[in-house]
Amino acid sequence: MIDRIKKLQDAFNLSRKVDFVAPLLLRIYLVPIFWMAGSQKLGHFSDTVEWFGNSDWGLGLPFPLVMASMAVATEIGGALLLTLGLATRWISIPLIFTMLVAAVSVHLKNGWLAIASASGPFATEQSIGAIDRLDRAKSILQEHGNYEWLTENGPLVILNNGVEFAATYLIMLLALLFLGGGRYVSADYWVARRFQYQSSFPRPTSFDANGQ
Repeated sequence: MIDRIKKLQDAFNLSRKVDFVAPLLLRIYLVPIFWMAGSQKLGHFSDTVEWFGNSDWGLGLPFPLVMASMAVATEIGGALLLTLGLATRWISIPLIFTMLVAAVSVHLKNGWLAIASASGPFATEQSIGAIDRLDRAKSILQEHGNYEWLTENGPLVILNNGVEFAATYLIMLLALLFLGGGRYVSADYWVARRFQYQSSFPRPTSFDANGQ
């Protein structure tokens, strides 16, 4: 029994040699998400500003021009920094704030589910009603359309736009906030190594005019 525990402990110790993989994968996963989100906002910037500021059909946020500019800069800049693994912990903070704003102002009212479902613990009246409409749409398409062609690349679904994805990205960013960019594969690691290397050498002693 003791030998088995020791072997498990050795396996855990061995896994620490590749612990840089986890933050690397988190970064790789998040980069295209924030790049696409920021690029789309930038490509339709005037519409983004209007959506941020409109209280009837938009977010109704104050200072929409400033808020939209900050969101675009955070998402595009965040994608670039996460790619390099540079200032990983620092950029995670404004990205976390962006996800919190998105979760509360856009997604929270729709519940948890990103895709509507009529079953499960997170199903709501809204998602159940969406499935009823989806079934009706399917029957119409099956009767009057080429349903096999329409669903060749995947089934038809209804977007519920709940908080699920935003919460997932938020948790991943929190992990990066504590883990950093990871060893070996991030600029943060090599910058830290550089400063550590320089600080390991003793500083030259200052001399006065007499060499003392």
